[in-house]
Amino acid sequence: MRKDRLYLYTFLAISLLFIIIGGISAKYFVKLSAEQMLSVQLESIKRNTNEFASLVGFQFSNGINTTDIQQHLQATIKNSNNQNSFMSVLDWSGKRIVHPDITLVGTLVANDDSSGFSMNSEVGLGNFYEIVSNSTPTQSHLIALGAVPNSDWIIAGHANTGGIKKQLIDIKNRFYTLFGLMGFAIVLGSVISFRIIGSKYEKKLELKNETLETEIINLAKLNKDIGSYQKRVVADKNEEKAITPEESLNQKDSGKKRLLTYLRNELLSVPLDQIAYIYTENTITYVVDMQGKKSTTNSSLDEIYSDLDNSFFFRANRQFIVSIISLEKIIRYGNNQLKLLVKPKSEVDIIIGKNKAAEFKKWLNL
Repeated sequence: MRKDRLYLYTFLAISLLFIIIGGISAKYFVKLSAEQMLSVQLESIKRNTNEFASLVGFQFSNGINTTDIQQHLQATIKNSNNQNSFMSVLDWSGKRIVHPDITLVGTLVANDDSSGFSMNSEVGLGNFYEIVSNSTPTQSHLIALGAVPNSDWIIAGHANTGGIKKQLIDIKNRFYTLFGLMGFAIVLGSVISFRIIGSKYEKKLELKNETLETEIINLAKLNKDIGSYQKRVVADKNEEKAITPEESLNQKDSGKKRLLTYLRNELLSVPLDQIAYIYTENTITYVVDMQGKKSTTNSSLDEIYSDLDNSFFFRANRQFIVSIISLEKIIRYGNNQLKLLVKPKSEVDIIIGKNKAAEFKKWLNL
């Protein structure tokens, strides 16, 4: 249930992020595409207006009758006002002489069409974009004027702004549709990838947890073994105390019972069963008893360990020898290592390396 909720939140977060970024990006690209389209359209209208004016002027220079020119132009541009741009012919008073819609011939250019346009006016890209954006579906606007040589005619270049606006809306819709499909694919792919990667990570985590649980169980068993071993050692000591002097004379010498140490200038004889641990630091060998009293010895750890009962003492590492009765707890440390907590507390951490951990576990099971 928690995983499904996590995937849902991930899906919503990625979707929201894409909507914000995609919305801003789409708006930018739509405007960029619109400006490119309008720029081409604007330049085309201006160029065609000048070329059309030159062509009509050439006809006038050849002495062609004005009526013939008018009739020829009317037939040429008839119904061209359905295109993105078209031409018309005006006189200097603003009256239409030739127009694709023949019903408008003889009428004056409306204010909403010319918008106060004059021969010296220049429609820029920014103005053109604003004009198109504010146009109605059937509206057109005068964009360029070109004077016809050898006459009082003016060629007017018009933009079918209503039709151009419709094309821009189509481009905008296509962009948003494309971005929507891309967004859905990206979000879906991201969620699926997240789920696949998450599943692999979860499997590794579960395996790691299982390994950790196994190690915890083993450590609990080791700590239990410590208690059992310590009880057994105490029982053996009690049995030794119960032996009569006559019986002790008949037994063989079981080995060294004491360790000679120094406390400043005082010579101490420490019973082995009272030693908690022995360690070296800065080439000095220290002996710590169960009461926490620390003394020193001239012998090395190797020499001392060779005289100790291996069932009672364990060589944890090159620095420490520990007694079974001093062990308080075993905890996991680092990579397959063990850390021993002893009583009295040691100033230096007692670490058993992974190569010696198995030997230590076997020692506890003696």
